[in-house]
Amino acid sequence: MSYAVVFSSRTGNTELLAKTIREALGAEGCVYFGVPDAAALQADTLYVGFWTDKGTCDERIAGFLQNLAGKRVFLFGTAGFGGAQAYFHQILASAARNLPEGAVEIGRFMCQGKMPEVVRQRYEAMEESPRRQAMLENFDQARSHPDAADLEHVRFAVAQAGRQTV
Repeated sequence: MSYAVVFSSRTGNTELLAKTIREALGAEGCVYFGVPDAAALQADTLYVGFWTDKGTCDERIAGFLQNLAGKRVFLFGTAGFGGAQAYFHQILASAARNLPEGAVEIGRFMCQGKMPEVVRQRYEAMEESPRRQAMLENFDQARSHPDAADLEHVRFAVAQAGRQTV
């Protein structure tokens, strides 16, 4: 069965997940690896990754997902704010709403991702408050993500998805 790995990555976090997925699946059967492109539509199964923008996938991926009728789809992504699986579930569910009727979602994975230093500077400039402190702590926690455990978890999620039949 052919597959493609399509992703959008602003900071390299989602690209790291995409490379890990391609490595886990092996080169055989990979018809496309890269940013959204019609060439990826030749694959039977698409692994589609995104960075989180306002609680959902970025616009480029949202538009691409709408073209996947009849395809098997595995969604994956990264978010600067992390730690809560419920939050990740909301983001993935929001992204999945872009899939057309007839697309078959075979799996999902999301983890925290590091953010650019400019984000921390913006938080530091905020008025002192518990919210500001929580944002700074989250930023610092995100610095190491995606980490080795995240990469192992995405490999596991991909393996589980591969065991599904349509």
